[in-house]
Amino acid sequence: MSEITKESTEEKSRNFIEQIIEEDLRTGKHGGRVLTRFPPEPNGYLHIGHAKSICLNFGVAQRYGGATNLRFDDTNPVTEDTEYVDSIKNDVQWLGFQWVNEFYASDYFDHLYEFAIKLINKGLAYVDESTSEQMATMKGTPTEPGTNSPYRDRSVEENLDLFVRMKNGEFAEGTHILRAKIDMVSSNMIMRDPIIYRIKFAHHHRTGDKWCIYPMYDFAHGQSDSIEEITHSICTLEFIPHRELYDWCIENLEIFPSKQYEFARLNLTYTVMSKRKLLQLVQEGYVTGWDDPRMPTISGLRRRGFTPESIREFCDRIGVARRDNLIDVSLLEFCIREHLNKVAARRMVVVGPLKVVITNFPEGKVELCHSENNPEDPEGGMREVPFSREIYVEQDDFMEVPSKKYFRLAPGQMVRLKSAYIIRCDEVVKDEEGKVTSLLCSYIENSKSGNDTSGINVKGTLHWVSAAQALPVEIRQHDRLFKVEDVAAAEGDFKDHINPDSLQVITGYAEPVLKEADVGEKFQFMRKGYFCLDADSTPEKLVFNRTVGLKDTWGKVAAK
Repeated sequence: MSEITKESTEEKSRNFIEQIIEEDLRTGKHGGRVLTRFPPEPNGYLHIGHAKSICLNFGVAQRYGGATNLRFDDTNPVTEDTEYVDSIKNDVQWLGFQWVNEFYASDYFDHLYEFAIKLINKGLAYVDESTSEQMATMKGTPTEPGTNSPYRDRSVEENLDLFVRMKNGEFAEGTHILRAKIDMVSSNMIMRDPIIYRIKFAHHHRTGDKWCIYPMYDFAHGQSDSIEEITHSICTLEFIPHRELYDWCIENLEIFPSKQYEFARLNLTYTVMSKRKLLQLVQEGYVTGWDDPRMPTISGLRRRGFTPESIREFCDRIGVARRDNLIDVSLLEFCIREHLNKVAARRMVVVGPLKVVITNFPEGKVELCHSENNPEDPEGGMREVPFSREIYVEQDDFMEVPSKKYFRLAPGQMVRLKSAYIIRCDEVVKDEEGKVTSLLCSYIENSKSGNDTSGINVKGTLHWVSAAQALPVEIRQHDRLFKVEDVAAAEGDFKDHINPDSLQVITGYAEPVLKEADVGEKFQFMRKGYFCLDADSTPEKLVFNRTVGLKDTWGKVAAK
């Protein structure tokens, strides 16, 4: 490949954010530095959409020798909590990233207050006493210009006095606000004298009761970026209309010129990405908590058995776009399936048990078979699996009147038991109602896996567990939380579309080695799917969450 062709290929593979950064580095903008930030609000748990932002902000900084700040946008004390702060830090680190500085917008409250004073002194901000209804009327519509507030032409001295009195707690909530004085006829409604400070008598999780006025996000965001000298402020597309105000504040305050860039947020099928809606699901009991395995939160995905590697791979595959789109959740499932296939130990678990009595195997005898932990991992080693006269197989693995190409258990038919012997079904035992209760089978003594000299070839292999040593386990099978693909576009309340069958709890019978499993440990239950041990487990009762089934639906979608 020629150098020109190689460079063209690499250029194509770069996303537009990376292209911007490379151009800035080439021209020496910001002194050749790259400093990004991830600025979550501590008012909920992070979800898979935030994971995309985390991977982008931290990823591009790493790629170009830069760094990333973690900054909590804690400007609304009513909705914030240290629980959310701790969970966010845990999620970012779990995904494999580390910030260079941990900051809070509240670190800058004194700076932001001084910035507001500066705007007042420049005649670019004023205190307004209009009601919210009056302000809405004066703001106009997208097709009609706004009208000036009667308080817009107050003197600098009067505005300074009122703003200080707001800070000192002399006014009730909702009676006074500070607005930027920009343009009430602007085509961008955000520029029609936006609110930059409001009164809130609420205890802040970090500053306590020091402040009763708090900056609005649009005011705190850009100035916090500037204080930290962020070179590339990466936001989602809904902030495009806000960029004009971002730039206006920086220009008029004459501070470090951080620059905002926007990319498409992640929208995923069969779920919601609004923290407000996710909070509703938690508060109204539709899920067990923020970390419910059906939730799209990072903590929910982690509890379900997703790995940081699979989420980073998913974010890499969907790329960075400039237009919103809806991503098929099957791609996320494909990524975790691909990773767990490489790293998850195999175990045998039967969920619909049918007893098999091996009539020519001695009663009371237990023979140890050896089975590989992971055929994809040469270093995975082997484990011991007990084999005895009575075993369980899946009810679905027996058919009394088999079809022509049925290669599992049927009268007179042979199958191999995984890592054990070939058995033949000799007799079917039924109850008075004609229901099959057990099978009487015989095993071929010289057919043991790894040492088979029987010369018998069978086409079917079944997983199984020894009945005497079987370990009862609770299995939680999670399905999509919503019944419709595009929840945001569906009619009615989003909760009307919740899937009532999104959680099914069943009992399984597992090989005894699973007693040694650790919480969060991942397994492939052979022919069933991928599972991990849940934190609800006790020594007396192990609980496993199904992460994803074995079937790859994304591959079929992609092939089309």
